[in-house]
Amino acid sequence: MGRGGTYGAFGEAAGAGSPGAPSSLTGYRHLDHRLSESMTVTSTTTTSSEAESTFLVAAAPAVEEPRARGSVDGTGTLVAAGRALDRAAKRSLDLVVSGVLLLGLLPLMLVVAALVKLDSPGPAFYRCQRIGYRGRALRMLKFRKMHDAAAGGPLTTAEDDRFTRLGRVLAKYKLDELPQLWNVFKGDMSIVGPRPEDPHFVRCHPAEFYGEILTVKPGIIGLSQIAFAEENRILDREDSLAHYLERILPQKMALDRMYAARRTMSLDLRVIFWASVAVLLRRPIAVHRSSGAMNLRGR
Repeated sequence: MGRGGTYGAFGEAAGAGSPGAPSSLTGYRHLDHRLSESMTVTSTTTTSSEAESTFLVAAAPAVEEPRARGSVDGTGTLVAAGRALDRAAKRSLDLVVSGVLLLGLLPLMLVVAALVKLDSPGPAFYRCQRIGYRGRALRMLKFRKMHDAAAGGPLTTAEDDRFTRLGRVLAKYKLDELPQLWNVFKGDMSIVGPRPEDPHFVRCHPAEFYGEILTVKPGIIGLSQIAFAEENRILDREDSLAHYLERILPQKMALDRMYAARRTMSLDLRVIFWASVAVLLRRPIAVHRSSGAMNLRGR
């Protein structure tokens, strides 16, 4: 794929490598070993409901919000006021959308929670460790979709053996993500934003995350979430960790960096629109790698 290509809902750009991806898997093999050790140690000391929730958040450098440059003519003050107004508008949108959806979907969420409990032993919800806004620890809420105390790597494929019967359905239709509306309502996340990543993956690219991506709140939906909506189907089952780190994560970061640099209310509304199209029409959406423009992906 040349410059100006698209990322589709089935993940990787056709015929392209990942710009900036490491040329060797040695570091990733080492990370795989460390992840396995982390899983082994923590699984004996925690009551976590899913494997990925056992990871510990690393000490993260503080991420400062960009400051408006002052000037004699007051331009800096106007820029700062504009940013404050934009943040207020985004937070208002988050409160309204998450509040309405929480109320409207409450009956469905209660049914799902009950079914999770009936389907397999364990809690209905779990909290997974992620890195959030400005490097803060984020406890992201989800419906449990794996067997209680399941062990293994941080990534899941469509045929993951750790899924419960109901969990496989929840993962397929993204219903396990619904409780994150509560994270949005509390202000830990936004409706639109970069997907919050696992602490171990953030450590692989600290400059990109702490310097750019984490300067905005993570979101339930976003450019990378739309482009890689079928991520668990395209992951290589034989070596999902190396495939993700070498091929998929760099592409997701490129989209998340673009969003953080160009975020506006207009872009947020476009993301919400196309995410709604993807859900209602069950159609994959392509995301332009340079502009972030979205459109229906050809069958």
